[in-house]
Amino acid sequence: MRYRSAILAVAILVLAAMPALATTQATGTNTVSPTLAVNVTVQSAIQLTLSQGTGCAITAGTGTDYAMNFGNVDALGINTPACGSKFAPTTPGVTNAAFYSNYNLTPAFTSQSVSTNTVKAYVSTNFAKASLSVVYATSAPANIGALSAMSASAAAPSLLLTNATSGTAVQQYIGVEVAPSNGAGLTGADSATITYTLTVQ
Repeated sequence: MRYRSAILAVAILVLAAMPALATTQATGTNTVSPTLAVNVTVQSAIQLTLSQGTGCAITAGTGTDYAMNFGNVDALGINTPACGSKFAPTTPGVTNAAFYSNYNLTPAFTSQSVSTNTVKAYVSTNFAKASLSVVYATSAPANIGALSAMSASAAAPSLLLTNATSGTAVQQYIGVEVAPSNGAGLTGADSATITYTLTVQ
């Protein structure tokens, strides 16, 4: 009796371990039609990509997602940048020079409840040198006055795009102004970090 009970217990355990399968079967026919439910949970998704336009290359950054390098710059606008374009100062030695490039922003978003959106940016880590500042434009600048100082406030970032089309690249401009300052520690390599935010709401 104990032997039979043991066999029954093992059989029950084996059956319990087997996957539960619904079967569709029929006799007296050559067709059977089982059905399968495919279940998913759809997630909303969002992406913002920076890419090269016709100016400076955008590469993978070190400590940032992207990087752009203008090379040598100066406040008199003498140097030819490694890439991009420049505006010489209106009054050499008094007003700023600017070095800038176009690039592309491509927002992408799916399964959102709305398609209204904004792309904003701010300088999250500024240049160490007080003579340097990040500037931008949302359309091709005709002169240095068309470049605006980018916000350095996370609470009040600069507005770059409003209601962009998902998956469509939009040309933007980014650069650096060099002030004609004099003093110690104003030469050499430097960098700033810009943080972009795409919001769909």
